[in-house]
Amino acid sequence: MKSLRFGRFVMGIALFLFGVCFLSGSYARPKPADSGYHLLKTVSLPPAPGGGEYYDYISVDPEARRVYVSHGTEVVVLNADDDTVVGKIEGLNRCHGIAIARDLGKGFISDGDSKPGATVQEVVIFDLKTMKVTGRVSTGQLDTDAIIYEPVTKKIFSFNGDSHNTTIIDAVKESVITNLDLIGKVEFPAVDGKGMVYDNNPEKNDIVAIDARTNTIKSRWPTAPEGNPTSMAIDQKNRRLFSGGRGPQFVVMMDADTGKVLQSYPISAGVDANAFDAGTGMLFVATREGMMHIYHEDSPDKLSEVEAVKTEYGAKTLQVDPKTHNVFLSTSDFNPPAAPTEKQPHPLATAKPGNFHVLVYGR
Repeated sequence: MKSLRFGRFVMGIALFLFGVCFLSGSYARPKPADSGYHLLKTVSLPPAPGGGEYYDYISVDPEARRVYVSHGTEVVVLNADDDTVVGKIEGLNRCHGIAIARDLGKGFISDGDSKPGATVQEVVIFDLKTMKVTGRVSTGQLDTDAIIYEPVTKKIFSFNGDSHNTTIIDAVKESVITNLDLIGKVEFPAVDGKGMVYDNNPEKNDIVAIDARTNTIKSRWPTAPEGNPTSMAIDQKNRRLFSGGRGPQFVVMMDADTGKVLQSYPISAGVDANAFDAGTGMLFVATREGMMHIYHEDSPDKLSEVEAVKTEYGAKTLQVDPKTHNVFLSTSDFNPPAAPTEKQPHPLATAKPGNFHVLVYGR
């Protein structure tokens, strides 16, 4: 009997130690050191023509040292080194994203509204040196929103949210090639630099992989545990996609060849943009709630959570400068949310006109 009790005691100790080791291996990961990112500067910008307040994506041209900031009816261009305004691209309707094609000397701006009956749905082309508008290509697709340049095929892809498709444009000839149905609402894209384009589909909870050479869908990959995927960035060297979702609120790291989800982390509400800094291995995720989640790619299969930096409410879009490693976000002051209604039970706060500003974070 004593021998039996002793055996049970030893077995219990062994199971306890196994459990401790299992928990340690699964959950108790040493927290990486803080990134050190903090607010360096706030750049206040005057109201855009036309009144109201609207802003969307930010793009960085590291070679030209320019930061392109979407702001309603204009794109404001900042000097990436001293944050001064060096120019504006005006005469827009409701601009969203800015795609840079340095090899062509051109920039492309998606300009469209999601309101029924909106008449302007187009891609505006400008000269990178002069910042002057040189052309316009009509997409004819409601909610012409996110935009990206694919350098291998020299094509522009505008992602038209409410139209559930992408307009593919010949960036050299400045003409529409086709509209590709993506079967569900679309959001922000990424390119791998080798002819593939990836786009979030929040309606289908998946990522669509598009072959730019053939203008066809190659694959569709579910993003679970992330839902309503919205923001996107890519590590082109290691072929890793980083997608952020609004419900369930997660950021996932995915294999860009197989679609396998490798890691995921919970994030705050209202994600709208991701940026990956290949020089530091840092991933930045911005949310409407006013948080900048920062992660580090320790290896192609391991993403570590570094910290969450409090920014400002509404600072949901960002971009990183790969030279200085500074991060640019944009936001405004906000009015309190309207009273809930049956049609809109969870109304969001609305931006106050005349309070738009850019936040510059660095180490």
